[in-house]
Amino acid sequence: MIERVLKVLEYNKILDQLHTHASSSLGKERAQQLVPSFEYDEVHEAQAITYEAMTVIRLKGQVPLGGIKDIRATIKRAKIGGMLNASELIDTASTLYGGRQLKNFIEGLEEIELPRLKGYASLISSLRPLEQKIHSCIDQHGDVLDSASPALRHVRSQIRTFEARSKEKLEQMTRSSSVQKMLQDTIITIRNGRYCIPVKPEYRTHFGGIVHDQSASGATLFIEPDAVVAINNQLREARLKEEKEIEKILLELSAAVAEEVTALGQNVTQLIELDFAFAKAFYAGQLKAVQPKLNQKGYFHLKRARHPLIPIEHIVPITFELGEEYTSLIITGPNTGGKTVTLKTLGLLTLMACSGLAVPAEEGTEIAVVSSIYADIGDEQSIEQSLSTFSSHMTNIVSILKEMDSGSLILFDELGAGTDPTEGAALAMSILDDVHQRGARVVATTHYSELKAYAYSKDEVMNASVEFDVETLRPTYRLLVGVPGRSNAFSIAKRLGLSDYIIDLAKGQIGEDDTRVEAMIASLEENQKLAEKDRLEAELLKKEIASLRAKLQKQQEQIEREKEKRVEEAESEAQLYFAKAMQDADDVINELRDMAKKQEVIKEHVLIEAKKKLEGLRESKVKVQNTSQTKRKTATKQKLSVGDEVFVHKFGQKGHIVEKISEREYQVQIGIMKMKVEQDQMEKIQREETPKVSPKATVKTNNDTTKLELDVRGQTTDEAMINVDRYLDQVLLSGYHQVYVIHGKGTGQLRKGIQDYLRKHRAVKQIRLGGAGEGGSGVTVVELK
Repeated sequence: MIERVLKVLEYNKILDQLHTHASSSLGKERAQQLVPSFEYDEVHEAQAITYEAMTVIRLKGQVPLGGIKDIRATIKRAKIGGMLNASELIDTASTLYGGRQLKNFIEGLEEIELPRLKGYASLISSLRPLEQKIHSCIDQHGDVLDSASPALRHVRSQIRTFEARSKEKLEQMTRSSSVQKMLQDTIITIRNGRYCIPVKPEYRTHFGGIVHDQSASGATLFIEPDAVVAINNQLREARLKEEKEIEKILLELSAAVAEEVTALGQNVTQLIELDFAFAKAFYAGQLKAVQPKLNQKGYFHLKRARHPLIPIEHIVPITFELGEEYTSLIITGPNTGGKTVTLKTLGLLTLMACSGLAVPAEEGTEIAVVSSIYADIGDEQSIEQSLSTFSSHMTNIVSILKEMDSGSLILFDELGAGTDPTEGAALAMSILDDVHQRGARVVATTHYSELKAYAYSKDEVMNASVEFDVETLRPTYRLLVGVPGRSNAFSIAKRLGLSDYIIDLAKGQIGEDDTRVEAMIASLEENQKLAEKDRLEAELLKKEIASLRAKLQKQQEQIEREKEKRVEEAESEAQLYFAKAMQDADDVINELRDMAKKQEVIKEHVLIEAKKKLEGLRESKVKVQNTSQTKRKTATKQKLSVGDEVFVHKFGQKGHIVEKISEREYQVQIGIMKMKVEQDQMEKIQREETPKVSPKATVKTNNDTTKLELDVRGQTTDEAMINVDRYLDQVLLSGYHQVYVIHGKGTGQLRKGIQDYLRKHRAVKQIRLGGAGEGGSGVTVVELK
């Protein structure tokens, strides 16, 4: 039965198309032998292999499949000790090279998950020494090289010498004017492997020697003159030696191949599967096919499926489901409207899926792995069907009903046709009842109007029809699920010119129920068209929205990039201003130091002037900060308070909050500078518990607030010393006599570096570690001069 189904559904034509995509005769043979499987695990594995190959083609475009030959007969001959000819050996080497290239290509795709293809590739043996040995003896044209052995090189040197001597003697003869008149042509030719000259028959005795051949007309004799017979004999002997040496070389190479017959056989097996897998992938690309979802529930969902043997520009895709809400589908409609194509599309795509092939449809297509497929599809579309045709169909249907089971997919074309309409319709309904009760999936086409009502009266049975355009009198080939087909006889007759009077008489001959049914079907068709129109408009609107969304997203990304760029520019500019301000501040402090060296007491107006310069730098910095308009969100919203240590992102510097200006704005002390900073531009620093310091935290001096402590924890030694130096300058201006440097305990390296620096500082009188209430070894107490 399966052979008949494959023939009826034209499965062999699929194989004819498939095998053209194989690169080797091995892959072509494997493609031609492909048969569908109805075991779910086998089908799933075959589809997985095809998907892996499709993935490689999609990402890489091509696969190195060249050089692979069918060397199975060669392997068998080598195994039994036969001598392989040069052509067979070079094919063996070519296959080894092609297999190694394919192996390296697949194993090199580390970024792609290819467990099955890489499994095949891992079983391919490189056998490079055998390949190199063959290529060292035989060239790509299948000729044994002089370098194959010293003996062969020597004998071929002799052959070339003898050939040259023989040609030279014959050329001397042909150049002689007395001899030329005896020749038909002044050329040297070869007959039976010996050098000859073409001589006119009447001069045959002049040259002596041996006659090897004559022309068809008898007007030319090909004679080997006595002068070259001895040389040609020597040439013949040398050629016999050459043949023996070549045979010896070929036997050695054949023995080398015989040692690797097991590995070679395994290579061929893997190459067959790989070539076949990529043939399926390339075929899927030609069909614009997708990998179907598989199930064992008998559920089919074809999404814009196309018959693979009909040109894509001529086919109308079909979409329908089967096996969930309904298990039987009855399709009605006019002849040549596409009913049979729908049946064949479902059957052929199921066979393709069960063969491990991708199917020409859209993503989301789902196909059941059925236990078997049965089809009764006739080629005749004539209204007049003979009794013998009916008998043939019924014989086939009887066989189907005997062999089917609940997991079968059954396709009936023109069920019950070819006999009396009443009896045919009754038979068709009985057959459908039996198949439905046994749980199989069935799709049937029919002309019987009784079956339209049958579908409405039965659960899990659905009507469908192929659309017919009354205006053009042509089918549209669109499948309408849920709508039975109309005869359209009256509409067609009217379009063709039949008078309204006759059409009205005809309408009066049919029953009221039939008229009502036709009107209901017409209404359903109209609603279906409107729904389809709405669906298409919705799809267009959806695509338009998606396009606008993508455009807006692109614009938003561009705005964000521009914003980030401007933020970076502003931050860079602010950093430059900050660096300059710090330098200016250092200049002011250095100036004060110089003045302190020259004067015992710095006059008040000098201090006020220096203070104004520092204040001017601070205000300049605040302006830069305000103009940058940069905001940085902290990792989490933190509650900030006066005295909190913070990290200001814009300047990349630490500081502490001096004053809260508003809900989102604070005054922050960074070094000797104070500035306004927004809350989202800084982040609170989570610190260890601050060692307790017994003196008051701050002292108010000259309308400025300067801390009695400096916290350098978490800083490098170099950073800490720079900050300590600036801090000492600041506290000297404030008139402090004792301050505290908090460096933490840690490894002690930071403490040691700071204390070494403080001991050398000109303004430091002495230093000591903090006491019990001053933070212990985590704090250095500095007494100033």
